[in-house]
Amino acid sequence: MNGLGELEAAVMQVLWQTDTPLRVRDVLDRLAGRSLAYTTVMTVLDNLHRKQWVLRDKNGRAYHYRPAGTREEIAAGVLRRMLETSGHPDVVLLHFARSASERELAVLRKVLDERAGSP
Repeated sequence: MNGLGELEAAVMQVLWQTDTPLRVRDVLDRLAGRSLAYTTVMTVLDNLHRKQWVLRDKNGRAYHYRPAGTREEIAAGVLRRMLETSGHPDVVLLHFARSASERELAVLRKVLDERAGSP
């Protein structure tokens, strides 16, 4: 996903593939084929927590990490922050709408129609 480095994206993929929170060691073990230090994975998870991509709960002496949302929810949050910080969200939306595929436009039309129909 944009906004993430290669290792951050791999860690997020590990977290999205499980229904249970994972310790740093669990994430490290699931990053098969990579020669990484425990402290590297711990730093990546700390960074993802700071970026609000993951949530963590302390269980004894160890943190257990889980995604802050689904891949789609987090991507929507990234888009929202990009709009809010762009300085000109209306212009950004216009550029996006002009570049959107027919499928994306159909989804946008459906949502706009639903919003228009709600009281």
